[in-house]
Amino acid sequence: MRRDLIDALVAASNAPGTALADAALVIARIEYPRLDASAYLARLDAMGDAARPRIERHLDETGDTSPLSRVKGFNAYLFGDQQFSGNRDRYDDPRNSCLNEVLDRRSGIPITLSVVYMEVGRRAGLEIDGVNFPGHFLVRVRETAGRRPRGLIVDPFHAGALLSEQDCRTLLEKHVGSEVAFSRSLMAAATRTQIIVRIDRKSVV
Repeated sequence: MRRDLIDALVAASNAPGTALADAALVIARIEYPRLDASAYLARLDAMGDAARPRIERHLDETGDTSPLSRVKGFNAYLFGDQQFSGNRDRYDDPRNSCLNEVLDRRSGIPITLSVVYMEVGRRAGLEIDGVNFPGHFLVRVRETAGRRPRGLIVDPFHAGALLSEQDCRTLLEKHVGSEVAFSRSLMAAATRTQIIVRIDRKSVV
């Protein structure tokens, strides 16, 4: 990786807050040196602005203001209105690891779709953590505050499917077999550094 990209990635990783898009777009510049990151950040902002009233409309229509209903409203926007989806047919396509391509093509792999989910969802008012699950990145939408918040486990690769603990056990078995024993520690919130490292490992470098 070029020195200027390393410096940019370090700066994005250490910036205040929890934003991931800046770092993900730096990684994408390895393959797309002339990438205009500002245009994609503006697109994420616009999507967040559009998702917020879509969520509120869903709450009004259902009469349900629970966190689960908010997730369903957001999923209707991202996977219904915007038609984002997991790229099952060409999972190994390098473009799936570049956030700009994922936003342009509305298709990607678990880690990049999770970044889209987190970045747009946070802009729309949801509290979302990444979950650095072995073999298949997930997200948690918080239901409670505090140091150990409860939340809804969501799989952005599968159109925002909601997963139970048993679902997660099955997913672990599918992706890593018996190599890793299931533990609730696997469901812990990922740090921004952990997420960026995982994006970088899936990138084209």
